[in-house]
Amino acid sequence: MQDNGTEVTAAGIARLAGVGRAAVSNWRRRHGDFPKPVGGTETSPSFALAEVEAWLRAQGKLAEVPPRERVWQQLAGHPEGPVAALVHAGCVLLLVHDRPTRWLRVSAGSDERLAAMLPAALDEVLDARFGTGPARTVPTPAGPRLLPSAPLLRGTAELAAGPGARKTYEFLLGRHLDANPRQYTLTPGPLADLMAELAGPARTVLDPACGTGTLLRAATTATRPGQELYGQDSDPALAALTALRLALSTDAAVRVAAGDSLRADARTGLRADAALCHPPFNERNWGHDELAYDPRWEYGFPARTESELAWVQHALARVRDGGTVVVLMPPAAASRRSGRRVRADLLRRGALRAVIALPVGAAPPYNLPLHLWVLRRPEKAPAQPEVLLVDAGQFAGEGRGGPDWRSVRDAVLDAWTGFDRTGRFDDRPGLARSLPVIELLDDDVDLAPARHLPPPTATGGAGRLTDVRERLGETLRLTADLTPAPPGTGRPAPRRPLTTVGELARGGALVLRTGTHGGHARVPLLTDHDVLAGTGPSGTLPESDEEPVLTEPGDVVVPVLGGGSVARVIDDATAGAALGRNLVLLRPDPTALDPWFLAGFLRGTANHRQASSYASTATRLDVRRLRLPRLPLDAQRSYGERFRALDEFERALRRAGRLGEQLVRGMYDGLTDGTVTPG
Repeated sequence: MQDNGTEVTAAGIARLAGVGRAAVSNWRRRHGDFPKPVGGTETSPSFALAEVEAWLRAQGKLAEVPPRERVWQQLAGHPEGPVAALVHAGCVLLLVHDRPTRWLRVSAGSDERLAAMLPAALDEVLDARFGTGPARTVPTPAGPRLLPSAPLLRGTAELAAGPGARKTYEFLLGRHLDANPRQYTLTPGPLADLMAELAGPARTVLDPACGTGTLLRAATTATRPGQELYGQDSDPALAALTALRLALSTDAAVRVAAGDSLRADARTGLRADAALCHPPFNERNWGHDELAYDPRWEYGFPARTESELAWVQHALARVRDGGTVVVLMPPAAASRRSGRRVRADLLRRGALRAVIALPVGAAPPYNLPLHLWVLRRPEKAPAQPEVLLVDAGQFAGEGRGGPDWRSVRDAVLDAWTGFDRTGRFDDRPGLARSLPVIELLDDDVDLAPARHLPPPTATGGAGRLTDVRERLGETLRLTADLTPAPPGTGRPAPRRPLTTVGELARGGALVLRTGTHGGHARVPLLTDHDVLAGTGPSGTLPESDEEPVLTEPGDVVVPVLGGGSVARVIDDATAGAALGRNLVLLRPDPTALDPWFLAGFLRGTANHRQASSYASTATRLDVRRLRLPRLPLDAQRSYGERFRALDEFERALRRAGRLGEQLVRGMYDGLTDGTVTPG
């Protein structure tokens, strides 16, 4: 069946053609035959995918729409919306995964036949995976609703023939989440893995605020046959998406319910081995008035402003005696006066075992150093209880790629494993210590780790500062040597014929690639912030079935957001990293273009100004419009040598700045903590 109903936005057209949105706007203005809008609004129109595809192909801007891009556009432009389309696609992928021959029989023939036969087939597989009855989180789509989805469902099944059903669904769901960042609160994968490791192996796992299911998926293990995953989320559509995601990624029994866990708990009789939770923060309307006499408040009735302590107690009430609970908490929950009575009772009864301060950037909101609380439902009151306090803030990353997760994991698990085994932990200044509970039961019951840890000796005293000072001196001397010579005073260079990056790409002098939203390779991610700051790859590549763009020596990488005139030549140290979002990679043919010549001219301020478009909050660069002169290769290399020297000078200045900041901070810290004397 010809797909005539799918609509695509200007952003979707830009993705299809591999250009910026400014280019699509230019096409609409300059080409009278550009397809007319068929929907949307005046400020955000939508176009018929089939018409756009035909126009792009006629203009030579598109050879063929990649299958996954076609499926995504069908999903995004579905008449019932992308969430309903994701549910339909997920149901079919589960059928393809569990009963592939049944799908082949159902999908043979017309779309009308598919829509008529598919519900019965889906009933069988959904009942087998999620149970029967009206409470099943994933309802079977009715036949008439499936007919508009037929092209999408066939395309989704074809797409799964390569990477498989699980990776196909991860790609589609990940693209949807990425396109709607404000609708969902996501738990980063490394943080979810750390929380699951702190909880330890468990046969039954609960997440009462499961969201997209990242925590439950992190807790799955193939070595635990008969594992059961229980989740609940207040958004019925998200609960259905999460149930499908978990069913496709694990053989465990999946039971995800829709509803507010605090007001309408669907797991009242559950006693899980472990509970993981990333609750909503700072919720005032969590049910304070109607839940005043709820039996879950064993450790005290939470104040209206302490919704997080309600989630902590809910999770404790749903695990067995000795069961472990790991909850992500805002840092204020460790010290707010309104929650001190609940914190005190959690300590007295031995339920709270550890408070771990994470680095800034570990999870949203990224500007706060969030905490992990590790709790255990008491089997009996400990004689002399202690609590572990860990501060992993020193492992914060420089870029927006997040913390140094490997160091965070090693430090946190090393401290927790030792403490969990013996109930005590020797002090590690600035990092971790265990304290008797009695020392924390004062008027404030303040559990912030940084307030109780011995001061760090990270400065290393005068010896370390001397080393930093010597390195700074060497860098400053190098900077002086690299300072560019005075500019020449001769006659200005004559006007040279110009070309654009777009023309060079069409002529084969360079290859243009854009950063992906994920990938299957386990490689570091080069982010736009890394390029702007001149640092190494700091990001983590989200898992999807997209093919990542890997950098090679001699590539030129350009950020497209922010308005700064920056272009970076990839060297051996950076090669092999995946290209992140908001970056464009130019791979010049070495027989036609010198990379340093290319990068240098791309950095011209006037060049960036004429190639940029402006929105209300950001500047976006159309890399194809950037210009550079047409010069023979020998002349290019002459310019390239000068541009390379400027780049080396710039990097030396940055290194000197970082060392200077390190020296100043070390001197302040050393003088105030007594490791450095003023004499």
